Amino acid sequence: MRIALALAALVALPLTGCGLQPMYAGAGSAQINRSLAAVDVPAIQGQAGWLVRNAITDRLSAAGQETPRYRLDIRLDDSLQGLGILGDDTISRERRTLRARYQLVDTQSDAVLLDATAGADAGIDVVSSEYATIAAEQRALENLAKELADRIVTRITLTLRSQQAADLAGSAPVEP
Repeated sequence: MRIALALAALVALPLTGCGLQPMYAGAGSAQINRSLAAVDVPAIQGQAGWLVRNAITDRLSAAGQETPRYRLDIRLDDSLQGLGILGDDTISRERRTLRARYQLVDTQSDAVLLDATAGADAGIDVVSSEYATIAAEQRALENLAKELADRIVTRITLTLRSQQAADLAGSAPVEP
């Protein structure tokens, strides 16, 4: 028993100073959740825009509703590219790519708190059934929208967290 406790202590020792901490833990988590709920996401053009906006607002509004203080401007680029070409010049594989350029703007001061990009892509098998291929392309778009939303919300959370830390310290925000 003593050996097991000693080994557990040795394994945990290097991790204590690594600086990692839970994103939503501690006394500031309520403030982070309120800040996330105060992000307004205007409409984005197209089906990909609709999917991305819905996925982002689902993640942001989980904290409740707040008066919008921030605005998230997003521009999307959705592309579908044929990759595998067979001997009879038919495409056997496609890649769907969804990229976003986004800015988090503080509406009180019009300051841009975050200006970043995110992207994701997926491979799609092209089969003999046109319906199955269209369904696979649609499913890929839905999955990419969710993945992009996760990346954007994580980056916004880190930015707002550093903004709050800077506000508490009385200094300018530091880009994460």
